[in-house]
Amino acid sequence: MRAAALRGGRMVYRDDVPDPIPGPGQVLVAVRACGICGSDLHFAAHGGKVLEMTNQVAGASGGMHVDLDRDIFMGHEFSAEVLEAGPDTDTHPPGTLVTSLPVLLSDKGVEPIVYSNTTVGGYAERMLLSAPLLLPIPNGLDYKRAALTEPMAVGLHAVNKSNITVDEAALVLGCGPIGIAIIAALKVRGVENIVAADFSPKRREIAAAMGAHLAVDPAQSSPFDAVKATVIFEAVGVPGVINDVLRKARRNSRLVVAGVCMEPDTIHPFFATAKEISLQFSLAYDMDEFSASLRAIAEGDIDVSPLITGEVGLDGVGAAFDDLTDPERHCKILVTP
Repeated sequence: MRAAALRGGRMVYRDDVPDPIPGPGQVLVAVRACGICGSDLHFAAHGGKVLEMTNQVAGASGGMHVDLDRDIFMGHEFSAEVLEAGPDTDTHPPGTLVTSLPVLLSDKGVEPIVYSNTTVGGYAERMLLSAPLLLPIPNGLDYKRAALTEPMAVGLHAVNKSNITVDEAALVLGCGPIGIAIIAALKVRGVENIVAADFSPKRREIAAAMGAHLAVDPAQSSPFDAVKATVIFEAVGVPGVINDVLRKARRNSRLVVAGVCMEPDTIHPFFATAKEISLQFSLAYDMDEFSASLRAIAEGDIDVSPLITGEVGLDGVGAAFDDLTDPERHCKILVTP
């Protein structure tokens, strides 16, 4: 079958990938759409560092065993159509449109569908999913929009971690896909004052379309002057940003770090101590948040259409990775096999 795989830091097109065969508890699906995630771009450029740090976190419990010298399959923001079930597996009938947490259960254990030499992800014609984790796409929701359930769940998780109330002001730093997802979740929660900040005019425009009441260019004025934020969401992932927030934030504010910084960073704890700032880090989501995000998109509470700025086939994934480095061109490109 056809697929796109990472080879030597570049996405390449293949038409010789073996068809996956579902085992017990697994379902073979045809991928309908898969979003390109910023974490995939980062892995393509810094795969060795990602694996090294991930395995340090995993420690003795295991880690990610990926050979960077072999082709690597990716793609974890997807919607798909059920084709057939594995042996002794009850699931939704063929033709059902579904999405799922990007996790594959097998006799080998639990494997995240994120970076793998063997488990094919959403940048392919077909892939395997776990029957117990499938969620049917409801309300006739378009499969392209359903593919954005996963990144929306990341934003919802960060907002849930903040414990923000509707009358508290929120400041979102960084309007890439994570920041935009946070803004969408804040809007659904009913937060009455949402301010976003990004250097990119295109991203500020999308932030406003997704629910930000004000979008600020940090090159022109400090976003901390634009709102007396109780909760600040850091969605940049660049060294120095956390410390800058601690220095500028109000007393008793809460900082939720959702941007993934892969480089060493330095903070001055005195800033946080002197102002009694609470610091919370956020990653991924749980099943309830994933389901809630799908429901919010299907019911029209979140319109993800402004995020979708491009679409490519499997032979265009490499070029799409390049295009996504320019924030003025794209926010989210979908791969539609």
